[in-house]
Amino acid sequence: MLRFGEGSPVILAAMPGHPPSEPAAGRRFGARAVCAAAALALVAVPFGLLLLLVEERWRPLLHVDDGARDSLHRFAVAHGAFVDAMRTIGFLGSWVGYTVVFSLLALWLLRRRLPRLALFVVVTVLGSSLLNTVVKSLVDRARPVLPDPVAHANGLSFPSGHAQSAMVAACVLLLVFAPVLHGRARAAAFAAAVLWVLTVGFSRVALGVHYVSDVLAGFVLGAAWVALMTAAFGAWRRETGRPPADAARGLEPEAAPRLADGGARPVRPPGAASGSRHP
Repeated sequence: MLRFGEGSPVILAAMPGHPPSEPAAGRRFGARAVCAAAALALVAVPFGLLLLLVEERWRPLLHVDDGARDSLHRFAVAHGAFVDAMRTIGFLGSWVGYTVVFSLLALWLLRRRLPRLALFVVVTVLGSSLLNTVVKSLVDRARPVLPDPVAHANGLSFPSGHAQSAMVAACVLLLVFAPVLHGRARAAAFAAAVLWVLTVGFSRVALGVHYVSDVLAGFVLGAAWVALMTAAFGAWRRETGRPPADAARGLEPEAAPRLADGGARPVRPPGAASGSRHP
C-alpha cells in the first residue's frame, strides 16, 4: 500500500471525511474574519457620513429632510385614512409587535432544540434596541416640529428606532430561516422583507415624527449591527467545531430539518456521510 507522508497536512486535509488541518482552517477563518470586518466597515461608513452631515447641517441633506417632511405632512393632514394606515404600520413595527414576534420565535427555536439560534435572536434584537437608545442620546437630535401634527412620538430623532428595528427584524428572520427557503420562496421572503423595511421607514416620515436622514441612519445602523452579530455567531460556531456562519446559506444550515419539521429527523453534523454505519 502506498503511503504519501502520513503527517502531511495537505494530504490529510484532502482525504474524504478527514477534518481540515488546523493551519488551513485558521487561514480560512482569518479570511472570513477579514471579509466580515470589511462588510461591517462598508455598512458603518455610510452611517458615520450621515451623522457627520446631520451634525454639520449640510444644506442638500436639510433640503431633502425638510422637503419630505413638509410635503408628506400636507398630504397627511388632508387624508385621514392615510394617517390611520401609517399609524397601524407604526404600531406593528413598534417594540410591542417585535417583543411578541421574537419572544414566540425564541421559544419556538428552543422547542426545536436550536438554542444557539434562539440566543442569537434574543441578543441581536435586544442589543439593537439598546444600541439605538445609546446613539440617540449621543447625537441628541430633536424630532421634527410641525403645525397641526398628525402623530406624536417621545424621545429623540436620530437614528429612527422603528427603521433600525425593521431592518434588524427582517435580517434576523431571513438569516434564521434561510436554510429552508429556496427558489421562489426565498425570493418572495426577500421581497417581503425589503417591502416591510421600506414601508416602516416611509411611515415614520409620513407621520412627521422623523426626518429622511433619521430613517436612513436607522437602516444603516441596523444592518451594521446584524453584520456584527453574524460575525460573532460565526466565531462562536467555529469554537464549537462548526464552520462559520454563511449569510447566504443561513446561520445554521445543518438545522434545516428541525426548522422545517420540528426536528423529527436527526440533524447530522457537517461532513457526516449519509447512511454510513460504524461498529
